[in-house]
Amino acid sequence: MSARTAPAAPTALTARRRTAFLAAAVAGVLALSACGGGGSGGDGSSGAGFGRSADRIATVPPADRKAAPELSGTTTRGKRLDVADYRGKVVVLNVWNSTCGPCIAETPGLAKVARSSRDKGVRFVGINTRDTETSQATAFEERHKVPYPSLSDPAGRLLLRFPKGSLNPQTIPSTLVLDRHGRLAARTMGAVDEDTLRKMIAPLVKEK
Repeated sequence: MSARTAPAAPTALTARRRTAFLAAAVAGVLALSACGGGGSGGDGSSGAGFGRSADRIATVPPADRKAAPELSGTTTRGKRLDVADYRGKVVVLNVWNSTCGPCIAETPGLAKVARSSRDKGVRFVGINTRDTETSQATAFEERHKVPYPSLSDPAGRLLLRFPKGSLNPQTIPSTLVLDRHGRLAARTMGAVDEDTLRKMIAPLVKEK
């Protein structure tokens, strides 16, 4: 009887196929637009339990909210960050890219609200995706005086962690808000303006 041969080591072709599969999966998550404008408010999920206002804010009542996925890693500045450490705070998550026009347009409002809402127990975290070099992201942050950290997620792996049927990011940019218990509570897709952002945050700040 011949000896059983050991399984072959993964080849470069296999590694490329895995990378291609991941890229396709991320493209599916962001299927509506690589860099959305105003956003349609459309939703590829079932939408069960979602409410939607005239200004494109999708919301979920407390009883129907799903926990946000684990969102941790290295920031664009090379520091470790875990969103779970902000439990007890209202957390605003903004998905962005340095070459995205709507991302540029919305950043002044995001920065302004981040500064003014900090004393109310609100924290902002960016998720920077599709920038292959962190220098692209840090240059953007410096240029636009972004006062909060961003997780570096060039391949979109963090975006794939959001559960199906939940409020999840489907465009660049997208903005989501977590309640004080780390649950997905509100979302808008496309560039968010300052007034809309404050409307997303205000009711969650009042919750216990």
